Amino acid sequence: MKLKKMGTALLALIVGGVLFAGCGGDTASDNNKKELVYSKSQGPYSELFEQGIKPILEKKGYKITGKDMSDLLQADVALNEGEVDFNVEQHTAYMENFNEKQNGHLVALTAIPTVPAGIYAGSKTSLDQIADGDRIAVPNDASNTARAYALLQKAGWIKLDPNKELTTVTKQDIVENPHNLEFVEMKSLNIPAVRGDFSYIVITGSIVYNAKIDPSTALLKEDILHHLLLQLVVNEKNKDAQWAKDIVAAYHSDEFKEYINKNNNGLWFIPEK
Repeated sequence: MKLKKMGTALLALIVGGVLFAGCGGDTASDNNKKELVYSKSQGPYSELFEQGIKPILEKKGYKITGKDMSDLLQADVALNEGEVDFNVEQHTAYMENFNEKQNGHLVALTAIPTVPAGIYAGSKTSLDQIADGDRIAVPNDASNTARAYALLQKAGWIKLDPNKELTTVTKQDIVENPHNLEFVEMKSLNIPAVRGDFSYIVITGSIVYNAKIDPSTALLKEDILHHLLLQLVVNEKNKDAQWAKDIVAAYHSDEFKEYINKNNNGLWFIPEK
C-alpha cells in the first residue's frame, strides 16, 4: 500500500513538473512571438502605424493584424483582457484614467507622433475677430476639455486659475473671461458638422483628420503637454517582451524618421526621444 501511494505521489510530481515547464514555455513563446494583433481605429494613428511602422516590423519577420474597434474604451478593454497586444491611439492621461476607472493594467512604452489640438474657424476666420459674446465649441471629454481651455488661454481669450493643473482644468476654473465668451461643450465627433453655428471651434487631431480638415488651417495649435503625447501602449505583463521592444525601436528608427519627414504635411508633432 505504501509503495502504491509513493508511486502515485511520484507520478503527480512528474505530471506537475511537466505542466509547469509547459506554462513557462508558453510565457517565453508569448514574449518572443512573431504574430501580433493591435487595436485599429479609423484615424491618423492607425494609418501612420500601418504605413510607417508595420513595414519595418515585417522586415524583422513579424506578421501584424489589425482588429477594428469602435472606440478607444473598447480598444483598451480588449488590450487589458489580452485580445490584442498593443495600441497606438491614446495619450497618457487617457490611459491612466482607464487604469483607475476600469482596474486596468496598461503601460506606456514610448511617446509617438501626435496630432495637436487646435482652434479652427467657425463663422469667423481669424483670431483677431474675437468679440463679446462669441460662442466656442469645445470637446466634452475630460482630458480634451482641459486641453481646449489651456489652448484658449494661450490665445489670450481667457485666464485660468493658476493654482490648478492644466491637465484637470474645467470651465469652472476660468477666472477671467473679458469677452464674456460662451463655451459649449459637446462630443468631439459632432463639432465639425456644426462649426458654422459657432464663432470658433476647438478640435483634437483625430477629429481634424477624420473630418478631412486641412491641419494647416488651424488658427492656433496647442503646445502639447507631456501627458497628451500619444503613446505605444501594452499590457503591463508584456512591457519587457522582445516584440514590444522591437516596436519601440521601429518608432525610433532612422527608417521611420525618413518616412515621416516625407509625409508630414503639418499634421504631426514629432516628440523627442
